[in-house]
Amino acid sequence: MSSVSTTSQPATAALPPLHNSRPTVELVAGFAVIVVFVLLLGLAVVSSGRKTDAGYQLKAGFSHIDGLDIGSDVKLAGIRIGHVASAGVDPKTFQAKVVFTVRPDVQLPVDSAAIITSDSLLGGKYIAISPGGDTKMLKAGGEISETQGAISLEQLLSKFIFSVTDTLTQANQAKAKQEMDAPKGEAQP
Repeated sequence: MSSVSTTSQPATAALPPLHNSRPTVELVAGFAVIVVFVLLLGLAVVSSGRKTDAGYQLKAGFSHIDGLDIGSDVKLAGIRIGHVASAGVDPKTFQAKVVFTVRPDVQLPVDSAAIITSDSLLGGKYIAISPGGDTKMLKAGGEISETQGAISLEQLLSKFIFSVTDTLTQANQAKAKQEMDAPKGEAQP
């Protein structure tokens, strides 16, 4: 008798060669997408805060510029005419010196005023230009001398609260004085 092996060996299917180009193409495409994303992100970071519109530069000194940033708008009659280019402190006057650009087609009189104001109650700050009536115009590098600094929300709230508490204190003092001055026999309402 012939010996028959009781253990059977599984049939092996012919496997294709391990040469697959699809995962390689997907890997290269994934890297390309990542590189493009990183480049676009870098471009966005580098160009943020920079305005590229042309114009001439003017200067102004303010007591406070709270919330005014480089790149903030400069507006005339609600229309954007420029942007803030730089800000620093004048060591002699201790004022904030702001350099901003103005479109070349907008000529401002020398007696114009610059006011820092906000878009809304909690919005960003911008410089509002109020043109003067002089016939002489500001030249590039000129300075606006009539300025009004930013008014912060905290300052407004503290003034309001002080005003209300002061009014209430005065009213209470007047009422107490009235009660003291009233004859003792009369009942107070």
